Amino acid sequence: MQVEFPPPPRERVDVAIIGGSGLYDPGILEDARELKVYTPYGEPSDNIIVGRVGGKRVAFLARHGRGHRIPPHRINYRANIWALKALGARWVIAVSAVGSLREDYRPGDLVVPDQFIDMTKRRDYTFFDGHVVAHVSMADPFCEHLRRLLIDTASRLGYRVHPRGTYICIEGPRFSTRAESRIWKEVFKADIIGMTLVPEVNLACEAQMCYATLALVTDYDVWAERPVTAEEVARIMAENVEKAKKVIYELIPRLPDEPEPGLCSCCQALTTALL
Repeated sequence: MQVEFPPPPRERVDVAIIGGSGLYDPGILEDARELKVYTPYGEPSDNIIVGRVGGKRVAFLARHGRGHRIPPHRINYRANIWALKALGARWVIAVSAVGSLREDYRPGDLVVPDQFIDMTKRRDYTFFDGHVVAHVSMADPFCEHLRRLLIDTASRLGYRVHPRGTYICIEGPRFSTRAESRIWKEVFKADIIGMTLVPEVNLACEAQMCYATLALVTDYDVWAERPVTAEEVARIMAENVEKAKKVIYELIPRLPDEPEPGLCSCCQALTTALL
């Protein structure tokens, strides 16, 4: 037994983009129109924009809602993932603004993480709330096929991209204390920090969707004791968003119908998970 999703609509999508801070409209979709999707978990963060890129049908959802209305701890992650799955999306490219916990992961860099540490506290982490119990393996939480495509595309565009990284996800909406930041860096050995990866990645795995994150470094976390101005962060974020749009625009036409065997277990996540 799997999570019950309705059959995809006649005009199903191939890929979903989840836009993070600063990315509220991809601006790359042809024949774009808005859809309001209803889910058993309530409303998604916003209406979903559906259009085309290079012959692929694409759905775009602003994670925080347009205008950044929803803080990280109040995002309805289950509704978001359910809605995108219901539209038929197989691939999910999630864009996220992050802080850096390493000197060499500089503001303006891109990171395609391969691991995460969960420090959130009060979120709905699963579609399996009872009757059917699922213990999904998260040993390799991201789709390796999609990760490699993101890294290759960003590299070919000449962007500074880090092919690996551990993303520590904190509850928010506050930022870390200096003591916490040092723990994330020195004890946990995390590389980047953000507030939205979990439970988005967990739910995508349960929905057997091929999910990867394109993380955009906006600043050093407080451990570095390098004060940054709001203007500086806004400038770097704007530059990063343009990079993300170009990466996504170049990548989507290259996405195959199916992930390469052996590179991804996302589409088979429930095979050994159900009790």
